[in-house]
Amino acid sequence: MRVSWQWLKEYVDIPVGPEELAEKLTLTGLSLAGMHYMGKEIEKVVTGKIQKINAHPKADKLVICLVDTGQETLGQIVTGAPNVKEGQVVPVALEGARLAGGMVIKPAKFRGVVSQGMLCSGSELGLTTDIIPADQAHGILVFPPDTPSGQEVKTLLGLDDVILELEVTPNRGDCLSMLGVAREAAAIFKQPLRLQIPEVNPQPNEIKEYVRVEIEDAALCSRYVARLFKQVKVTPSPLWIQNRLRAGGVRPINNIVDLTNYVMLELGQPLHAFDYDRLKEGKIVVRKAKEGEELVSLDGVNRTLNSDRLVIADAKEPVALAGVMGGHNTEVTPETSTVLLEAAYFHPHTIRRTSQILNLRSESSQRFERGVDIEGCALAAHRTAQLLQHIQAGEVVAGIIDQYPKPFTPRTILLKTGRVNFLLGVKIPAEETEEILSRLNFQVQ
Repeated sequence: MRVSWQWLKEYVDIPVGPEELAEKLTLTGLSLAGMHYMGKEIEKVVTGKIQKINAHPKADKLVICLVDTGQETLGQIVTGAPNVKEGQVVPVALEGARLAGGMVIKPAKFRGVVSQGMLCSGSELGLTTDIIPADQAHGILVFPPDTPSGQEVKTLLGLDDVILELEVTPNRGDCLSMLGVAREAAAIFKQPLRLQIPEVNPQPNEIKEYVRVEIEDAALCSRYVARLFKQVKVTPSPLWIQNRLRAGGVRPINNIVDLTNYVMLELGQPLHAFDYDRLKEGKIVVRKAKEGEELVSLDGVNRTLNSDRLVIADAKEPVALAGVMGGHNTEVTPETSTVLLEAAYFHPHTIRRTSQILNLRSESSQRFERGVDIEGCALAAHRTAQLLQHIQAGEVVAGIIDQYPKPFTPRTILLKTGRVNFLLGVKIPAEETEEILSRLNFQVQ
């Protein structure tokens, strides 16, 4: 689990630095695999708008860019990058700048023309193809057109962050989320946990006019929550969402898919977005696959299924491998205008078997295998709806489908403080034990 230091501090006040936090978390049973100081080497790289591009007089493959970096005069930069265009806002390494890997930028001449800096690709800023598209990793990185000139790229891209990479054991699936780790930090430092509960009014239940959900095997899918979004505009996500995803090791795709991944990283609840117009009869059926059924998954592989696999189907055919990966036939594309959002609880055993047999691991399956909070499905769906409205990516259809055949009943556990002290080898007063459990959001009587 990759934990962003900057993101974590939005949920809890932490009175120490990331190194001491890592030590404290290790004492709670979360092993630290490593710490990554993103953008540590990067200096003097700012945003610049390409005002004009001229041909190089002595080289066909080079061009001369006049770039506004917020200074009094335009900078002249020679580049051979094929993807530069007038009007683009790009990262500009000024004279004396330092890039990822330690490269220092000095004034240079290219076939007799002075270059006063360098336009940067993603890889030169430490961004690789696993977290940004290949064309931006190897070609010049391009920012949204309304990005101001002269901004520090390190801050703009969230590279002024520290990533704590935690090894999460199978019994601590609760820590496969920013909220889960924040809860641990809040308990350690005796600080309140800040969590934004979305304000969502589920009435009137307009969604029922569009969507039907059936669960055929409640033992394998104990809860299925659906929300519907219309008038959707599929575009690149805002930079702040992309930065959070990259910090978590997830490559941004588009605003709709990114929102599902953002909420998964935040709350630990995997989500999936379907192109609603491709779902036959607007129906979702959670069932076991029929022997020999086929599904082309999002990775482009045509998979032949058997009756042991749990699938999400529409009225006629499978559209996703439940809890593992979606199907190509209902993928969100730039043409998608209506989205059905899934937030469900699948039994860990069935997800683990499907993932192992098909040799298909995903961020979703990793969390389902360890067990997610069945009570968190609706919260995650509402949080996604809240963020969709915040970034103005579509309209939320009123209401929610919540198939929950056997609602969870919290268990009451008798805790003997004497036994706790014996096992730990230290003496913790009953009052302090109660305080610690309360900070971890347990209800104590």
